[in-house]
Parts: sequence; C-alpha cells; structure tokens
Amino acid sequence: MALRPLHDNVVVKRIDPEEEMSGGIIIPDTAKEKPSEGEVLAVGPGKLMDNGERRPMAVQAGNRVLFGKYAGTEVTLDGDELLILRESDLHGVIE
Repeated sequence: MALRPLHDNVVVKRIDPEEEMSGGIIIPDTAKEKPSEGEVLAVGPGKLMDNGERRPMAVQAGNRVLFGKYAGTEVTLDGDELLILRESDLHGVIE
C-alpha cells in the first residue's frame, strides 16, 4: 500500500456484511447504509504525547474493527475506497 498514516491515524477498508434477503426483498445499493465494520490495513506510529513519547496504538493491521457510520475521511486509492480514521473514532476490535 502506498498510503502510510501519520500519528494516531488508521487506514480501514470497509467490510460489507453478508447480504441476507429474507422474503426476496432486494435493496438497491443507493438505499443501503454504509457498513460500520472494516479491516485495518495500516496504522500510524501512535500519538505524540506532551512529554515527547509516543503512545502505542491499540490496533494492528489485520484487525477487524467497528466505527461510526459517518466517522473518518473517505479516500480512493488504486480503485479501493478506504477510510482514514483517528484511533479514537474506533469503537472496538472484533476478535
């Protein structure tokens, strides 16, 4: 990947939940909500504290995480839609 996040930023690729069509109802892509689950592709070195030390990141590349629907900045890189989020925008790690 050619994108390296800085400080406490995280690059996430959204993971679409498996589509279950009960009753044969098909929802068009434009009406679907964006997934709030993703896979961490890259993490920054951590937040720089006031004393000059870096706080280590709580997530690593490869973790599956939950985040807010409207959190982060959307970017397109090599045809992939990615999100750049702060570590504090993440709600949890799915294990």
